[in-house]
Amino acid sequence: MSTINLRVNGRAHTVDVDPSTPLLYILRNDLGLQGPRFGCGLGQCGACTVIVNGAAVRSCITPTSSVKGEITTLEGLSQEGKLHPLQQAWIDEQVPQCGFCQNGQIMTAKALLDKNPHPTDEQIRQGMAGTLCRCMTYYRVQAAIKRAAGRNV
Repeated sequence: MSTINLRVNGRAHTVDVDPSTPLLYILRNDLGLQGPRFGCGLGQCGACTVIVNGAAVRSCITPTSSVKGEITTLEGLSQEGKLHPLQQAWIDEQVPQCGFCQNGQIMTAKALLDKNPHPTDEQIRQGMAGTLCRCMTYYRVQAAIKRAAGRNV
């Protein structure tokens, strides 16, 4: 067991865990955050995506001990009770169906827009590749990203 200091959604946390414990387990089980989800456990579906220092990271395969810097989860996007523009765009475009992938979709989109505030359709498709949606709402996801980027849909 090791004592590990994490900064999640602007708050400092100290956990005593096996250093190889996946970050997802700490976020959900120890910190009680419900945004990141366990999907495949292999880093292939994206349901567990969080942002670490600006990069979309699959938390189910990321050892907690390897994380340095700021971690942002879905819960950390809203500020002062106001939805993040991506969250509002998701509602406006009626993206969710079953909702299981929404954490991964939104967090991956956030990292994409942070790096490229006005992506083309092709850049959106490439940036979102590998973040799976069983309900196949990919066109709605793309429309929501464009809306959040301030473009006409």
